[in-house]
Amino acid sequence: MFGTSGIRGPVGQQVTGELALSVGRALGVDSQRVVVGRDPRESGRFLMDALAAGLCESGTDVVDLELAATPTVARAVAWYDADTGVSVTASHNPPEDNGIKLWQESGQAFDEARREEVAGRVREADVELAAWDEVGTRTRENATDRHVDALVAATDVGNDETGSSSETENDNGNANGGGTGPITDPDGDPLAVALDLGNGAGSVTIEALSGLGCVVETLNAQPDGGFPARPSEPNERTLESLRAFVAGTDAALGLAHDGDADRLVAVDGNGEFVPKDALLALFAADTAAAGEQVACPVDTSLVVEDYLRERGIDVTYTPVGDVYVADAVGGNVTFGGEPSGAWIWPAQTLCPDGPLAACRLAALCADRSLADRVNEVPAYPIERANVEVGNKGAVMGRVRERAGEEGEVTTLDGARVDTEEGWFLVRASGTQPLIRLTAEARSADRAESLLRSARDLVETARD
Repeated sequence: MFGTSGIRGPVGQQVTGELALSVGRALGVDSQRVVVGRDPRESGRFLMDALAAGLCESGTDVVDLELAATPTVARAVAWYDADTGVSVTASHNPPEDNGIKLWQESGQAFDEARREEVAGRVREADVELAAWDEVGTRTRENATDRHVDALVAATDVGNDETGSSSETENDNGNANGGGTGPITDPDGDPLAVALDLGNGAGSVTIEALSGLGCVVETLNAQPDGGFPARPSEPNERTLESLRAFVAGTDAALGLAHDGDADRLVAVDGNGEFVPKDALLALFAADTAAAGEQVACPVDTSLVVEDYLRERGIDVTYTPVGDVYVADAVGGNVTFGGEPSGAWIWPAQTLCPDGPLAACRLAALCADRSLADRVNEVPAYPIERANVEVGNKGAVMGRVRERAGEEGEVTTLDGARVDTEEGWFLVRASGTQPLIRLTAEARSADRAESLLRSARDLVETARD
C-alpha cells in the first residue's frame, strides 16, 4: 500500500475516497490532532474531505491548511502541536495520479514501521469510531505566513564558501544563520530571480524570496492541478520556458518546483540547467564544515564525493528516498540531499523543503554567480533510464542473484555494481511500476556501456 513516498497512484483505481477515509480512521487510532493539506489537483478536494471525515469520526481534531506546499504541512505538525501531518499529493507525478504522504512531528516522513502499522489497520479495518458527542473538529488555518517567516529567518545572506554548522535557534525555534538582510547581486542590486511554480502549490517561495529583497518574476504561478503549462516534474526537458526566460532577461538564476514544492531545481543565469548532482554538491559544501558529513542516496554521482572530499567533508550513503536521507542526518551529518531535487537541512526540518532550498540558493548567488560555482564542480558522464516491469519484487530478486557476474555488488538499495571504470545501480521505483537504472563512469562511452549492462541484466531477469 505504502511506498517510500507514501501512497501514490491513479485516482479512482489505486487512490480512492474510500481509501482516504480508511487511512483517516487508521491514523485516528493514536492521534489527537492531525494537520492536513493538499496540492492543486482537483481530486485532492474529495480525498482530503474523506480523510478528514475518517479522522473526525475517530475522535481526532483536524487542522486543515487547504492548498499548501508539502513542506508547509510537514512543518506545521509541530507548529499546531499535532501528532501527524498528511499531504494529499502525488508530488511530481502526472495529474491523473494522487496520493497520501504522512509526516511525523519532526517533519520526517513516516518510516517503514509506522507506514506498515497504518496499512495493517486499513487492511483489517481495525479501528474504533468515536461516540456521537466525542467526534473530532475540523478547523481551517493558514500556515504559509509562518513558513515564510521561518524561511527568511533561516537564510544566511552572508554565508562564506567553507560552509557552516553554527546555526542557532531563533525565537520561532528555527535555525538562523544570522544574516537576514536583503539578497543582492555582486553589483549590489536586488537579486533578480525567475521562479517557475509549474502551476503547483509553491507560492510560499514567492513571498519568502520577496521578503529577502529579491526581485521575483514568476512563471506558471496560478495553481492548476491539471498542470497545463508543463509536467509537474521539473527537469531539463520540462523547463525550456524557464531556461529561455532566464537567458533572455537579467535574471541571475531560475528556480523551479514540482507540484507540491518539496523539490527544487535550478537554471543558471545563462539559461543552462544545473545538473542536480552538482546542485547537491553546492548545497552540501555550503552547509557542512570540514570534518562533518552529508547524506545522499546510492544513486548519487561520484562528483559529489570528489567535490566534498577536497573540502574535508565526508559522504554517507543511504537507500533512495527522502525518508532514508532524513534517518541519516543529525549530529555530525549536517545536510542531506537527493539528485531528485529533495534537500534536507536538519537544523530546520527533516522534510525536503523546496522553498528553503530556493532561499539558500538565492543567497549563494549574492557574491558569485551560480554558473561560476557550477563550473567548479567536476562533471562525469552519468546515464539514467527506466524499464517498465510488471513484478518489481520478483525481477529485482533475480537481478540480485545475477549481478555478481558483472562486478562487486552492494545491496543497500537494489543492486549496485562497481567496476574499475565506474558503477551502475539497478533498483525498483518506490512509487511506480519501474526499474530505475543509473550508470556512471569517467568516459561517456563507458557510462553508456555500463547502462547497457544494467538494462541487459534487467531484461534477462524479467524473462
